[in-house]
Amino acid sequence: MLTPDVLVIGGGPAGLTAAAELAGAGAGHVLVVDREPEAGGIPRHSDHTGYGLRDLHRVLSGPAYARQLTDRATAAGADIRTRTMVTGWAGDGAAEVTSPEGRFRIRPRATVLATGARERPRSARRIPGDRPQGVYTTGQLQNLVHVHHQPVGKRAVIVGGELVSWSAAVTLREAGCTPALMVSQYARAESYAAFNAAGRTVLRVPVATRTRVTRVIGKGRCEAVEIEHLDTGRRRTFACDTVVFTGDWIPDHELARTAGITLDDGTLGPVTDTALRTSRAGTFAAGNLLHPVDTADIAALDGRHVAEQVIRHLRGHRQPEDGLRLAADVPFRWVAPQILRPYDPPPARGRLLLWTDEFVRFPRVTVRQDGRVLARRTLPWPAAPGRVFRVPSALLDRASATGGTVRIGLD
Repeated sequence: MLTPDVLVIGGGPAGLTAAAELAGAGAGHVLVVDREPEAGGIPRHSDHTGYGLRDLHRVLSGPAYARQLTDRATAAGADIRTRTMVTGWAGDGAAEVTSPEGRFRIRPRATVLATGARERPRSARRIPGDRPQGVYTTGQLQNLVHVHHQPVGKRAVIVGGELVSWSAAVTLREAGCTPALMVSQYARAESYAAFNAAGRTVLRVPVATRTRVTRVIGKGRCEAVEIEHLDTGRRRTFACDTVVFTGDWIPDHELARTAGITLDDGTLGPVTDTALRTSRAGTFAAGNLLHPVDTADIAALDGRHVAEQVIRHLRGHRQPEDGLRLAADVPFRWVAPQILRPYDPPPARGRLLLWTDEFVRFPRVTVRQDGRVLARRTLPWPAAPGRVFRVPSALLDRASATGGTVRIGLD
């Protein structure tokens, strides 16, 4: 039995940043466990630049960013154990762990869940057809290319138009595979306009919008995909030997679920308040487990935010009573965090995070409670599918602590 002061489950940007902040602030023994051979999370597989702008105030490649966060946590005094997997929970609430050293239990004073998110594979998206080789998610592709240095095909179709989709295009180029087509079900690719423009001009990847893959074709190796235009219903076959399914994220919530923590129907991650407490006393959550999926540096800032709240817990501050629920109205799919309590801090960076299913160039956000409009504001940035939409939490200032659910939508 190990008894650290804080157990951080997950060694990605959120977990490592939380560990560095906690250890640096004198929170005692901070133990980070991660099932991978090295800490760092998804960025260590992403061998391209663009990481660290908001948290480290510099731009790094994914592997360099992962090393920087790992080194910071280690230098602060955090104990990082890799190849170490939490497999469940004991009856007394301790985490059951398996590692090369054997099986053991960990009973901390506080726990931070930072297990991140993953892309849905083809099987979860219910794409019919053959089952050939050459079909990946972005994570599988990057692991294959950057970690195991294995070849992929020569001509690829990328399913999805998010930021991670362009990351997949860069990885394919580096592996000598031509990203011949990107397909998106939306009227415009989900990524930021600057990335879409750069991808089309620099990477020369054509984007087929309002399009979906309806079938994978190939015996042994992928030979083609069948694609359909959603407005016309017209189908055609596109030759390729590689298919990469990108985006369509789901949180790695198995540990939260088996712990009996309340999950949100929208995010599928734990329900949290603005202090990132879960429904289980002494257990916090941070990063893309809560908002699948945001950029690595935003997940890291979540880790910084949760560390302050964990320290308050270690000092004897206990979780308040039930707070005010927040809910998302159409076209939003979810909002995070989901609970507002008096005297709690604002959410990380003073922002509520939402996910939209429609593109709105000039979104007019409306906050309502008990049928009454609390606030309206037109924001200068668009609400777009495939990326997190940020709303200033100050729009909730007029919410009544004794009122009903606060609903956030668009006029």
